Amino acid sequence: MRDKGGNKGSSGDMTMRFHSYRPQDGHGLRHDPFNAIVGPRPIGWISTTGRDGRRNLAPYSFFNAFNYQPPIIGFSSIGWKDTVRNASDTKAFVWNLVTMDLSQHMNSSSINNPEVLDEFDYADLESIPADIVSAPRVVSSPVSFECRVSQILRLASADGQEVDTWLTLGEIVKIHIAEHLVAEGVYHTAAPGPVLCGGGRDEYFEIGESAKFRMARP
Repeated sequence: MRDKGGNKGSSGDMTMRFHSYRPQDGHGLRHDPFNAIVGPRPIGWISTTGRDGRRNLAPYSFFNAFNYQPPIIGFSSIGWKDTVRNASDTKAFVWNLVTMDLSQHMNSSSINNPEVLDEFDYADLESIPADIVSAPRVVSSPVSFECRVSQILRLASADGQEVDTWLTLGEIVKIHIAEHLVAEGVYHTAAPGPVLCGGGRDEYFEIGESAKFRMARP
């Protein structure tokens, strides 16, 4: 049963009504709001190679940074897909920044394809060998992180039931930043025009300087 009860908003003088539900019972809306609420999110555009050296490239909606020192990033895959298998086999992956210029290429690389298809070729992208790890970089991406796999974790529900979702974490061992994105020793988030994943299967956001505001921490 959905709770339509009123609750006072932060202003104290207006009442907000909530669409409340238990995920296990269904959301009761036209589209699941979860992805749209937790967003926009950076895109985990992950390149790997298999044991046979075959290239792989795929975007992941669930991606983020998790630690400063050592710097650790991670992406979550629903299902044991090629990217996870390659990362597990080679202990390496590369994250590539998606910009507006690369958005259509990124979208093409999301194709669900047989192992024999090279996503770099399919998405009309060139690769370059990484300096430290075995996975390739996307040549046209202005920022990339070479990563060594630190953990691959199978997710589980609160009651301990394992689900077919795998969180791959990697320590960044080398960072590549296009020089034109660094001004007076500072890299600005909006400078390359990064693209982020929004709700559903087709909503994305471009981050621009006009969206920025400053707020000092207490």
